[in-house]
Amino acid sequence: MKSAPTKLNYEQILGSDAQNLLEYRARVSSDRLYAPNPNWVSEVISQTDRPVSVMRSLQQILQSGRLANTGYVTIFPVDQGIEHSAGSAFGPNPDFFDPENIVKFAMETGCNAVASTLGVLGLTARKYAHKIPFVLKINHNEFLSMPNRYDQTLFASIRQAADMGAVAVGATVYFGSAESARQIKEVSEAFQMAHSMGLGTILWCYTRNNGFKVNGVDYHASADLTGQANHLGVTMEADIIKQKLPTNNKGYLATQHGKTSPQVYSELTTDHPIDLTRYQVLNCYCGKIPLINSGGESKGASDFADAVRTAVINKRAGGMGLIAGRKAFQKPWKEGVALMNAIQDVYLDPQVTLA
Repeated sequence: MKSAPTKLNYEQILGSDAQNLLEYRARVSSDRLYAPNPNWVSEVISQTDRPVSVMRSLQQILQSGRLANTGYVTIFPVDQGIEHSAGSAFGPNPDFFDPENIVKFAMETGCNAVASTLGVLGLTARKYAHKIPFVLKINHNEFLSMPNRYDQTLFASIRQAADMGAVAVGATVYFGSAESARQIKEVSEAFQMAHSMGLGTILWCYTRNNGFKVNGVDYHASADLTGQANHLGVTMEADIIKQKLPTNNKGYLATQHGKTSPQVYSELTTDHPIDLTRYQVLNCYCGKIPLINSGGESKGASDFADAVRTAVINKRAGGMGLIAGRKAFQKPWKEGVALMNAIQDVYLDPQVTLA
C-alpha cells in the first residue's frame, strides 16, 4: 500500500528561501513547455520512431511507486561503488555493500525505478525485476586506474539488460571531454539497440573538461553548458535526460569557446535557480524529453533541506523528478527512507506548481 503524502512545512525546511522558491514566476513562460503529466507516453513518445515496446517500458516506470500516474518520477541510482569506489560510497552505511539492500530500499521508498550496475541488478534480477522497474547502467568511470582517468567505459551490453528483465538502460557521456566523440558514438549505438529491443534510455548528460574551470570558478554545472549537454543528449534519442542542478551561468562567456547568444542571458535566464533549471528544460525539446535532476552528494545535516529544495526547483522549472542516491543511502535506513519520501511529497503536493 502506498503511504499517504505528508504536507511539508516549507517555511521550516527552506527557511528564508521558501517564499522566493514557491512563488517566483519564471522568465520563460511555462506556456512554452510540455509539462510533465501522466499521458506523456501517449502524447509524446507515441508520435516518435520508438517501437511500441519502448512505450510499454517507459509507461511501466511512470506507473510504479508512490508517484505512479502523476507524470513525475523518483529513481534510486547506485553506481557510486564504481564511480567513486565502494569504500567511499558504502563506508558510511555498510548495509549497501549488499546489492539486495539497494533494491529493497528502492522498493520501500516507493521509487519508480532502481538504477544500478550489471553486478547489482544481475544478482537480484530473478527475485525483484518483476517487482520494481530495473534500469541497467551500462557504462562507468572506473576510478581505480592510476593516475585516475575520467572516461566512461562500457561494462554491460543491451542484451544483458534485456535478459535480466530491465525496462531501460542508462549511460553517461562526458560532454566536452577529449573522449566525448567516442562516448557519443558508443552510447548512440547502444541506445539504438536498446530501442530496437523495447528498452527505454536515460542519459546522464555531464560536462567534463578542465577548461570549464576559469579564474577559480567552476562552470561544469552552469546553465548554458549543461543546457547544451542536454540538447546533445536529446539529439541522441535519450528518452529521459539526467542532469545536475545548475549552480551558475555564463559558462560559454567564461570559457570563450563554442557559440551562444546574448538573448540566453538577457531574455531566457536570470540568476534565479528556477530560471537556470528552466533553461535546461528548454534544451530538452521544451520538456518533451523530460529532465530529471540529481540529488547530489551527501553533505550531512543539510541533506534533507537540500533535497526538498532541489525537488521544488525541478518541479517548478518543469522537470519530471529527481534521481537521488548518496543523500539517502549514506544515512541510517529510516532517515534515508524519510528523505526519499520527502522528495516525493513535493511532487505529490498540488500547491507546488509550474513557475
